[in-house]
Amino acid sequence: MSDDKHLKQAVLDELKWEPSVNSAHIGVTVQDGVVSLMGSVETYAEKHAAETATFRVKGVKAVAEEIEVKLPFAVQHGDADIATAAVERLAWNVSVPKDAVKVTVSKGWVTLTGDVHWRYQHDAAADAVRTLWGVTGVSNQIAIKPQANAGNIKSDIMIALNRSWFTPENIDVATHDGKVTLTGTVEYWDERALAGTTAWAAPGVTSVKNDIRVN
Repeated sequence: MSDDKHLKQAVLDELKWEPSVNSAHIGVTVQDGVVSLMGSVETYAEKHAAETATFRVKGVKAVAEEIEVKLPFAVQHGDADIATAAVERLAWNVSVPKDAVKVTVSKGWVTLTGDVHWRYQHDAAADAVRTLWGVTGVSNQIAIKPQANAGNIKSDIMIALNRSWFTPENIDVATHDGKVTLTGTVEYWDERALAGTTAWAAPGVTSVKNDIRVN
C-alpha cells in the first residue's frame, strides 16, 4: 500500500475517532501528503474540528478543506440574530478586549474586524463565534497591533523554542519590523504548529509566516 493510501486510512480513522465529527458525511483524498476533505456537515464548528483532526495525523503536509456547511432547516437563523449572539458571546469572553472587535454577518458568514494587541486575543474572538448556531463560516480580519516592540524578537523566539518539548535545531527565524518568518524542517505537524504559536507569543510580533516543512 502506498504512503498516500496509508495516510488516507489514517485520516479516516482519526475523523471517526473525533467525537465532534460525523465522519460518515466527509470524503477524503490524498495526493503526495496533501489531504482534501469534501462533503457536508451541519455546523461550522464541526467543519473546523474535521480540519483540526486531520492536521493531527502524522504525515499530513497540508489540508485542502472543501467541506460545505448545510444547516438543518430547523436551526437556520437570520443574520441579525447571529450578529446579536456573536456580540454577546464576545462581550462575555475574558480573552477578547472590550469593544475591540466588530462583527458583520452575511448569509451566516461572520466577519470579524478591529484591533487587538496579541494573537491569542485574535484567535479567541474567532473561537467565541465559531460554535454559534447558524454560522456557516468565519473570516477573522482582526489586526494585531502590539503596544510595544521588543528589542530582539528573534532572540526571544529562539530562547522560547528551546524551552519547548521538541528540539528546534532545524528551525530558522528571520524578523523585520515585527514580521516573523519561520523556515526549516520538523518531523511532525504538531512541532510546526508549536513553533508558530511560540513565535506569536513574542512581544512586538505583528505577523508570522510559517514556512516550516514537515518531513
